[in-house]
Amino acid sequence: MFDRLKKGLSGLINKITTTELKAENLQPILSEFKLELVENDVALQVADRICSELEKRLEGVQVKRTEDKKKIVKRALKEILLEIMLTNERRVDFLRSIDEKRKKKEPFTILFVGINGTGKTTTIAKVARFLMSRDYTVVMACSDTYRAGSIEQLETHAKKLGIRMIRHNYGADPAAVAYDAINHAKANGIHVVLIDTAGRMQTNRNLMDELAKIKRVVKPDLTILTIDSLTGNDAVMQAEEFHKSIGIDAIILTKVDADVKGGSAISVTYVTKKPILFVGVGQKYEDLEEFKPEKFVNMILK
Repeated sequence: MFDRLKKGLSGLINKITTTELKAENLQPILSEFKLELVENDVALQVADRICSELEKRLEGVQVKRTEDKKKIVKRALKEILLEIMLTNERRVDFLRSIDEKRKKKEPFTILFVGINGTGKTTTIAKVARFLMSRDYTVVMACSDTYRAGSIEQLETHAKKLGIRMIRHNYGADPAAVAYDAINHAKANGIHVVLIDTAGRMQTNRNLMDELAKIKRVVKPDLTILTIDSLTGNDAVMQAEEFHKSIGIDAIILTKVDADVKGGSAISVTYVTKKPILFVGVGQKYEDLEEFKPEKFVNMILK
């Protein structure tokens, strides 16, 4: 996982360690490193920030004979990466937010958005499994009433997990389906409503407007964007456009187990100022991990 990014960071640390920390020495190394970051799916504006901060923090630093230069470089890089990944408007305390609604005897509503092919529907099932394993009750809503097979796909997951799914016929109003699911949750004391929506290209204005309509009607507690980490820099464009069009609160990165680059994880949170909540690391329902920036940075700097 993220092998190419790890290799690039390791190479940078070794190159800087063997040179004197002067601007004329650092600039060519960092210029080459910036290209490597972009090749590993780090957005250009993020790569710029990393390299300019590194130059600023390392230029002119006097390394004592007893000090390990590699540790100094690594520490600076770690601080910069964490600053980039923790520039969120707010952290999302997922379970605590659900508990607050539960105390009021109200369901916590999550709207899932994203384009086709990101693994959104499977991710919803994984989130349901995550919540059920912590003793929360869940109902799913299939507000994807357009894509052929979408209702059956979500229904299959619901049956495997042993939970209820609210559905209408194909072509029905997606907002009405979500609204019915929330009313069902209220009537039956269900803790969390997970709403699936039609996958749509971020450039399709009509579909994005309809998604905004669902959000206005439902007023979800949390809007989560699912992004395929393998889509590279397109992941950043998706995140920007969805956030601009409908407003997102958090991100789930899917297919991370197959991602040898890793730049998407650094870029999407910086661009949207929204946190990554989970990462998908496999096909099974339990293959969903809470994302922790500190753990991620430590792993890629190993």
